[in-house]
Amino acid sequence: MNIMSNVLVIGAHGHVGIHMVEKLGKTGDNVFAGVRSDKQFAEYKDMENVSPVIFDLNGTIEDMSKVYTDNSIDKIVFSAGSGGATGDDQTLIIDLDGAVRSMLAAKQSGIIRYVMVSAMGADDRSFWADSGLHGYYIAKHYADVELRNSGLEYTIVRPSALTNDEETGKVDVIEQRASGMNIPRKDVANFVVAVLHDDKTINHIYEITSGSSDINDVL
Repeated sequence: MNIMSNVLVIGAHGHVGIHMVEKLGKTGDNVFAGVRSDKQFAEYKDMENVSPVIFDLNGTIEDMSKVYTDNSIDKIVFSAGSGGATGDDQTLIIDLDGAVRSMLAAKQSGIIRYVMVSAMGADDRSFWADSGLHGYYIAKHYADVELRNSGLEYTIVRPSALTNDEETGKVDVIEQRASGMNIPRKDVANFVVAVLHDDKTINHIYEITSGSSDINDVL
């Protein structure tokens, strides 16, 4: 039986986050779409069980904790990123330190469940330098390390290269990253929704790409 949760998606305006909040709302959870600006609120007005809230990754741990407690949050998904147009400084501030501060705020607020959307290869230093995204992978790697060591009930989801293809509902969980792998953003969202509703995924890391297995079978 699915017990209704209050889920905050940090980075809800991102290309994966926006699919995630819509899909989570349809499962009956109360979803809080964490966004940077109230100018983005209108995008959620027709979504079932979705309430937009301001969540500032440049804010203090106390600011973040207040958002959690004010909305009785019991599960957090981190799906934020500084975006490809910014420099490594913003990647450090948002993708690494913003993530870590959101974890510290979770502990301060008594929240234990935390799902991180990371990146395939975040533990594979061998290709970082040649990836064209060296700073990004460093940030993702150390955010994941902090989460694993945080004492929170974590799940880390590391998708391969993201596409806007239509969802298939099928993935493969892989051991070794390979070039050319990709996955639709909507299927990453589907996978995260499934993870949030399956306690067997706690304290696991999943490197996922498009595949042939139903998501629930993989989990």
